[in-house]
Amino acid sequence: MLSTSPNPQVVPKASAGYKWWVLLMLWFVCFFNYTDRQAISSVFPKLKAEFGFDKVQLGLIGSAFMYVYAFGSPVAGYLGDRLRRKDLILGGCLFWSAITALTGWCNQLWQFISVRALTGLGETFYFPSATSLLSDYHDGKTRSRALGIHNSGVYIGTIAGGWLGAWFADHLGWRLGFYIFGAAGIGLALVLYRGLQEPARGVMDSPAPEPAAARPLTVMEIGRLLLAKPTALLLLAGFMAANFVAAIFLVWTPTFLVEKFHFQLTMAGFSGSVFINAASALSVPFGGWLADHWAARLASGRILVQALGLLTGSVFVFGVGSANNAGLLLLMMSLFGLCKGFYDSNIFASIFDVVEPRARGTAAGLMNTVGWGGGALGPVMVGWLSQHGRHATEMENMSEAIALCSGIYVAGALLLFAAAWRAGRDVERSGH
Repeated sequence: MLSTSPNPQVVPKASAGYKWWVLLMLWFVCFFNYTDRQAISSVFPKLKAEFGFDKVQLGLIGSAFMYVYAFGSPVAGYLGDRLRRKDLILGGCLFWSAITALTGWCNQLWQFISVRALTGLGETFYFPSATSLLSDYHDGKTRSRALGIHNSGVYIGTIAGGWLGAWFADHLGWRLGFYIFGAAGIGLALVLYRGLQEPARGVMDSPAPEPAAARPLTVMEIGRLLLAKPTALLLLAGFMAANFVAAIFLVWTPTFLVEKFHFQLTMAGFSGSVFINAASALSVPFGGWLADHWAARLASGRILVQALGLLTGSVFVFGVGSANNAGLLLLMMSLFGLCKGFYDSNIFASIFDVVEPRARGTAAGLMNTVGWGGGALGPVMVGWLSQHGRHATEMENMSEAIALCSGIYVAGALLLFAAAWRAGRDVERSGH
């Protein structure tokens, strides 16, 4: 049952060991969060062959998740600032896992769109509550590292969803993978319910919080707080640019490998996820360490790590779209993944530097709204350009659309450099 007390079952300050156990528990939930959302993209070629879906229809299936995920995030974040986060995290895991299993029964376009939308509804509760909870176990000295390691579950889950989803589709039928993923997530949520504890909000930012700190902020108070922080607004805009590109890679990479480079489906599902995401998983802990190191000396330290990741990554986004042989493509994907990890390691840690603990869930929810709301346009745009672009074939058009996304990454980097210039005033005023 959800508790409406702002700090139920509080754990004052976690032991040095338990805070890392919390990270491990949430890592596994994060893993299944991304396994379940990625599996559908890896079976797009099977859905096209079985049901005759065109690229626009497949793009709609991919984007249905993102739209609901995005526009449900402010509510999820606001509830995460008012209710017990443990319940939202594990209750959401139970719900989205059940819907993932239900995907195996789909036969019509509206059914696929519906289950993807419901998966987005369940998953939207995870990141605002999980990142807020983790930040109450890790102070500024380890926060970027903890959130960065947590985000490695994103990459490993994406690899597992892409590879295993395609493997099941090739060998045992695409439906079985969804039944297994869903059942595993339900089991995990039930196992973790006894082990995960709710910490006191803001305990790592103030050793002796004032009594008023226990009062949840109202919607108007949170709105005024965020509008008064230009750094936060610039970070939101930068995340939208970064996620526009990330969503395209999540949805279209397996199809890109099958149709342009003639990969087998299982190998496309594996290669389409492993080269980008394994590279990100390797770089994200280092990006978190570097951000914690720079943040100790510069208010803009975390943001600068992000900006450099996007600026450098733009070169390799262009390289992915322009590559004409599989070897060069996989190299470009790997280098893009390394740069992406530097950005991802600080998505939430950066905004938490300028937002007080009582509004962190809402801030994370708004990040997801802006990022995924804008990002959801990416797969549909690429699907439309593939069919209506200026070239003779769909693959030529898709390649050009992906290459042009390098400009979106550059725009995101410029927004983050602007946020870094402003961060000194906003971080100082936030009391960090």
